[in-house]
Amino acid sequence: MPSVSNAAKLEALAADRFAEAQPRQLIVTIYALYARDEHNWLSIASVVRLMGDLGLDGQAVRSSISRLKQRDTLRSVRVGGVAGYVLSPATIEALREGDRRIFDRRRASLAQGWVLVVFSVPESERENRHELRARLTRLGFGTVSPGVWIAPGTLAGEVHDVLARLGLADYVDIFVGQHLGYEDLVDRVRRWWDLDDLSTRYRHFIERYGPLAKTVKRTEPTEAEAFAGYIRMLTAWRALPYLDPGLPLEVLPANWSGVTAAALFAELDEALRPLARQHAMLAIHG
Repeated sequence: MPSVSNAAKLEALAADRFAEAQPRQLIVTIYALYARDEHNWLSIASVVRLMGDLGLDGQAVRSSISRLKQRDTLRSVRVGGVAGYVLSPATIEALREGDRRIFDRRRASLAQGWVLVVFSVPESERENRHELRARLTRLGFGTVSPGVWIAPGTLAGEVHDVLARLGLADYVDIFVGQHLGYEDLVDRVRRWWDLDDLSTRYRHFIERYGPLAKTVKRTEPTEAEAFAGYIRMLTAWRALPYLDPGLPLEVLPANWSGVTAAALFAELDEALRPLARQHAMLAIHG
């Protein structure tokens, strides 16, 4: 039988159902990695080329870009007569926050305590209430009760800055402290966060990308292969640091899968990111 190329192995590993990303998610990952060094702008042609390396055709890419424009994730701008898109200011800020979560996440300890956000929003301002809950969810907060949300104390500064910037501070009180009783904190944490779902997501990431790490160790990928593997891997990982805000290991189940998943992400990030970037820069600058 003919041997299977390294590229084919990488592509097969990237096709797992659970990890499959929408084209617009892949586009956001590409912009997050490469546009900010290009004045936040990429030409449509370069995005189509890069997405083609992920197996997506130009029509699907343009349709996804149109939806991202409608959401004000991207904005249409011509540079030197060339059609392209820039990141919106809100997207740039969100990506900056994401950089810390994705690439510089530190797990909290019990000694660092907890941050509580207590809020009450009038029914007449339910849009602000929805925005507040959505933002706290995005930051990784767990729900103690409808108006009381909790996270590791390491997030106190981040949540303070985010809510102030969004104009939601008037609805909120923020407290930092220790859990003093009475129910066991491990049981409480399981009630405040869906740890079963989170553990399942981590295990799927490990099952999907553990083989990718082994493939890369055996044979160094080409730049194009590294790009295809890295973009899909990073897109799959991006949501996890928001679902798990770095909960202390002391309150998590033994052999928590998030530790193994984080180590796997760091390994693949180190191995693939430089090669992927070289491929992307060649496609962008042609």
